[in-house]
Amino acid sequence: MNAVTWAQRERVIALLADASADPAVRAVVLTATGKGFCAGADLRGGPATGYTTGPGGDRVAGDVARTIRLGAQRLITAVLDCEKPVLAAVNGTAAGIGSHLALACDLVIAAEGARFIEVFVRRGLVPDGGGAYLLPRLVGPQKAKELMFFGDAVPAAEAARLGLVNKVVAAEELQDTAREWAERLAQGPTRALAMTKQLVNASLDGDRAAALAAEATAQEINMTTADANEGVASFVERRTPKYLGR
Repeated sequence: MNAVTWAQRERVIALLADASADPAVRAVVLTATGKGFCAGADLRGGPATGYTTGPGGDRVAGDVARTIRLGAQRLITAVLDCEKPVLAAVNGTAAGIGSHLALACDLVIAAEGARFIEVFVRRGLVPDGGGAYLLPRLVGPQKAKELMFFGDAVPAAEAARLGLVNKVVAAEELQDTAREWAERLAQGPTRALAMTKQLVNASLDGDRAAALAAEATAQEINMTTADANEGVASFVERRTPKYLGR
């Protein structure tokens, strides 16, 4: 069920960083093989997960917070801060940090059999990996509390109704649909998309004046890109733009 190990987490973080830095990468798809998308953190991973103690059974104050800050939170932040659009193709159950991993993505496509579960309460845990930050921004505080207090599974169709998912498709159509969306993103003005992503994410935390100032600055910077010039030129010349991601 793709429970996240330390090695897998670090690999995904590294790949997202590489995607940001590589001009040839125009979009990112995050998906999984098997019947599950991600069952959460691998609780068998020992002290590195933050949920278990060391061999002597001792836990030093600060260990858990540090582990979560450097682990689950880094993973979610890597998705949020990736400079390319990140699309989640959720093929099955997304639970705990797996759910937050999907919800941190810019767009989410889910197979009909997919489920989203705030599983932390079932283990007597507080939601981590940015859950209490992400969920209220998508569904509002009351619904977020309901999902986190009860830990009930949310089917894909309900997740779409709540705004957690952009599109639900049959399982056999998931990968093709994700590729179609990714190719559309990859043909777009990549730097403009990066700045649009940053503006939208930041707007949820700041005031109107800060948001408008950031918007103006982003447009100023964006107008120095080749894609912005191409977009304006193609409009004037009444032709389809050809964006290069630069």
